[in-house]
Amino acid sequence: MSKPTVMIGFLGTTLDAGKGYKRWQKWRPTVAVCQHEDLMVDRYELIHDRRHTALAERVRDDIMLASPETEVMLHDATVDDPWDFEEVFAVLHDFAKGYEFQPDREDYLINITTGTHVAQICMFLLTESHHFPARIIQTSPGRGADQVGTYRIIDLDLSRYDRLASRFAAERIEGTSFLKSGIETKSAAFNHMIDEIEQVTIRTRAPVLLMGPTGAGKSHLAARIYALKKNRHQVDGPFVEVNCATLRGDSAMSALFGHKKGAFTGAAADRAGLLKSADGGVLFLDEIGELGLDEQAMILRAIEEKRFLPVGSDREVASDFQLIAGTNRDLAEAVADGTFREDLFARLNLWTFHLPGLKDRHEDIEPNLEYELARFAREAGDRITFNREARTAFLKFAHSAAAPWSANFRDLSAAVTRMATFARGGRIGVDEVTAEIARLKRTWRVGSAGTNGDARLTAILGDRLDDIDLFDRAQLATVIEVCQKAKSMSEAGRQLFAASRLRKKQANDSDRLRKYLAKFDLSWDKVKSD
Repeated sequence: MSKPTVMIGFLGTTLDAGKGYKRWQKWRPTVAVCQHEDLMVDRYELIHDRRHTALAERVRDDIMLASPETEVMLHDATVDDPWDFEEVFAVLHDFAKGYEFQPDREDYLINITTGTHVAQICMFLLTESHHFPARIIQTSPGRGADQVGTYRIIDLDLSRYDRLASRFAAERIEGTSFLKSGIETKSAAFNHMIDEIEQVTIRTRAPVLLMGPTGAGKSHLAARIYALKKNRHQVDGPFVEVNCATLRGDSAMSALFGHKKGAFTGAAADRAGLLKSADGGVLFLDEIGELGLDEQAMILRAIEEKRFLPVGSDREVASDFQLIAGTNRDLAEAVADGTFREDLFARLNLWTFHLPGLKDRHEDIEPNLEYELARFAREAGDRITFNREARTAFLKFAHSAAAPWSANFRDLSAAVTRMATFARGGRIGVDEVTAEIARLKRTWRVGSAGTNGDARLTAILGDRLDDIDLFDRAQLATVIEVCQKAKSMSEAGRQLFAASRLRKKQANDSDRLRKYLAKFDLSWDKVKSD
């Protein structure tokens, strides 16, 4: 035995209206849905505004005439403004909570044919969220003299629609691939992060903070985030990018917030400023940690209130933008040092993503190598490839400890550009790879000079440094530094073995130091002479 069918719907103040005998000659959806021979409606819960009570009672009586087995219950759900989404939703939500549903005993249908568009949307949402444990029914008028029309029942259980589910999944994959510029990255941690960024991009306009070393791709990713939002019609304004490290003094305030004519010496005309230029779009503040505290305070207010004061103005300017911030600094540490505002960091830290450097994504070097070759082909109009031996040699070096990739993807991009430019006959060979490896090593050694012990080691060991593990480099650098400052090998040995020599009956510090240096084919004279 089938369960009784209960229908819930709005009174149609226009479509359900009608007086006299002629009302039976038109399609009235609330009455007509009860006249289908293959759809038995046992009870109709008719929602109406008290201002249309007379019409609701007439429709109730007509349903009872057309379908005597249908019981009609009237429900007053009056709202001041039927186009106010929040008010309509609240009234219907209260109705759903107060109604005694018995899904094990009754079958429920939600009729969304009548009512304002706002009411129909609210009914759909409450059904989709299972506040109404029901299916949706949509009715349509018939042709000619047909006053009954047609109906269609829609089940909102999306799990039954494999095609629809797979389409959503494909769209999400497309979004993450877009953010990665189509690069088939293999790092599980990086791919998981991009999945999260894709969800944040399409679901929120809150600030996003991208952290990572220089060259890790923060600017590129910020531009892709904007493009994805633009493709989804979530923004219609521009993408405005500024490197905060280039902003200094009074010019920083003027560049960011604009100024009025005459605000300071040289302000010959009004200036809108970058925040105003980004209205309706996305503002990317790269190296935000370089901003002064005053600029940080104004940025915070602009994020929270969407308003700010241009320099020299007493009238606020409005700008509604989404902020993406980038930094290679540890902002939590900057807060502790007093160089970055704690309240601004708290506001930015809702959605924070740490972009790893290239040396931490070895599995992604090869797909990025392919991307850079394709980029060169687009820009130069010349397709370049590696021969097998050259490709193997370059990837072996790229994955080795000798390749720190200190500028990350900028280093890789520059390397590919140079090799492709020097390639003969459209093929990068071993000669080009060998030359590029030497060039990269020189670049990284120069960059490391004065920042760590590698400069000292390079001066003494030369190319042999590439054969020494990173684990041993730090210790060897310390030993050489002590040796070069000491007056004799004995003095250097006493400093280096100060703790262990006390446990020996007869300490021979010079001999221990000589043997340690010999492990690296070094001598005391060699160390002291360089």
